[in-house]
Amino acid sequence: MLPWLHTDHAPLYLAPMAGVTDFVFRKLCRELGADALVTEFVSSEGILRRDDRTRKYTEFDEAQRPVGVQLFGADAVNMAEAAKKIIDWKQPDFIDINFGCPVNKVVSKNGGSSLLRDCPLLTQVASTIAKAVPIPVTAKIRIGWDENSINAPEVVRLLEDCGIAAITIHGRTRSQGYTGLANWDVIGECAEAVKIPVIGNGDIASGADVQKRLRETKVKGLMIGRAAMSYPWVFRDARHFLATGEQPAPVPAVQRWEFILHHLRLAIEHGRYGAEKFTLQSMRSRLMAYSKGLPAGRRLRERFCHVSSVAEVEDMAAEYLSHPSLLWGGGEDGAAGAWGEGEALPGSSIERLA
Repeated sequence: MLPWLHTDHAPLYLAPMAGVTDFVFRKLCRELGADALVTEFVSSEGILRRDDRTRKYTEFDEAQRPVGVQLFGADAVNMAEAAKKIIDWKQPDFIDINFGCPVNKVVSKNGGSSLLRDCPLLTQVASTIAKAVPIPVTAKIRIGWDENSINAPEVVRLLEDCGIAAITIHGRTRSQGYTGLANWDVIGECAEAVKIPVIGNGDIASGADVQKRLRETKVKGLMIGRAAMSYPWVFRDARHFLATGEQPAPVPAVQRWEFILHHLRLAIEHGRYGAEKFTLQSMRSRLMAYSKGLPAGRRLRERFCHVSSVAEVEDMAAEYLSHPSLLWGGGEDGAAGAWGEGEALPGSSIERLA
């Protein structure tokens, strides 16, 4: 069961993120060193209705294994039926239950992290699904609903008793959302409390972070989310650091633009979001995330908000890369004050990025 969690090589997971970890982004992160993948969460009710849009969230290819499909909901029987339907469509390596999502539209339906306030229902959901399907079932939780109700050590014991094969713990409460710091003391306590593997999640952005958490806790793997959104090379760089003790130099601007355009072209080819215009509109937030850490990042985000074609992004890349001070600038706005202020910079050929 989950053999990649029972070796000396602690796996690095790409976290499931709605609107981010689609088929194409998972493919790219796998190529950059992610060891295990999880789809965006999917509604069990949408699966039961055979909703085509919901079904697209579960797509993966063989190169993405090991891969899990994440379900959310609050009806144990329906979630178990949805899990069986997913397995009928295309067998993932595991089913993951979302007990951690903090967003209101999920919590208001008694899904995600709301179940941390209802342990009887949480255990009913977990045990029903685990008994219903022939593949491992895992779960993702937060450390609690708020600072006054941190109950992850209790929850992980319950989930272990339900037959859950592994548990990912995000080290924040639901009320924190994505603010503040992840509480790794609680994650470490949970890893000590159960025999099944615990995967730690929260504030992992480098190989040094990975090494620190593996040394200081008994987690069997790490899950990386927001850091991968802006810098998907984090997986490759973390592996390099663990092997050599050296932090690789940041990926230069030319390679970042190559990656951005490659991602866009793959997304259009895949067709999940429709024609080119709609694909670009759907990916504007993704492009804005990629600008984090680049010189003139703020100006890039302003422009990415309006792009609607690959040609526009190619022109932006050519203009950007024709400005030498931007290629290795220090920080988001370092050495970049004049870029994008309206002047017409000479554009170099973008053919090398095609």
